[in-house]
Amino acid sequence: MALRINDTIPDLTVETDQGTLSLHDWIGDSWAILFSHPKDFTPVCTTEFGAVAQLTAEWEKRGTKVMGISVDGVEEHKKWKGDIEAVAGTPAGFPIIADNDLTVAKALDMLPADAYLPDGRTPAHSATVRSVFIIAPNKKVQLMMTYPMSVGRNFAEVLRALDGLQRTYEQPLAVPANWEVGQDVIVALSLDDAAAEAKYGALDKKLPYLRFAKSPN
Repeated sequence: MALRINDTIPDLTVETDQGTLSLHDWIGDSWAILFSHPKDFTPVCTTEFGAVAQLTAEWEKRGTKVMGISVDGVEEHKKWKGDIEAVAGTPAGFPIIADNDLTVAKALDMLPADAYLPDGRTPAHSATVRSVFIIAPNKKVQLMMTYPMSVGRNFAEVLRALDGLQRTYEQPLAVPANWEVGQDVIVALSLDDAAAEAKYGALDKKLPYLRFAKSPN
């Protein structure tokens, strides 16, 4: 069964370079991001892990935990982190799941159920294991992004999307195209004008169905 937005993330027990973890226990009451990779010691992935490490203060500011996934073993992950930290110039303190049996990749619908890793495999054999999942404190998937092998992920966009999700979480709000923190937000149609103004103040009505309000604190 395909994983969809608003599905509860499977409560898998995973092996990482920081020990055995339960995904639900690890998430706890935080937001969480899982980001996956098809193989250790690959060039684009090394830059991506480095970018995540450089954003440690930004994740902490947003109460968000990050965890990598790669379909290699714990010892490879530990060695790879040395390369990542050398390139990034900063520690990579987040755990990396050792998904060498593809349990996580299949549970999160990144690879088909019959996928396997052949002897002498290359990253192409697990190419679709290249995704980002943003998960809310209720353990439900809020956003999924999947990238091709040739394009590194833009973690500035992951941060922007996380900000938008946190701004609108369990609120009758949405954010428009290219929204950034501090800009106006869109009021959901579940509130009529009177209810929206009582809750959020004066509205900027572009269209009857497109109403902006100042972003609440």
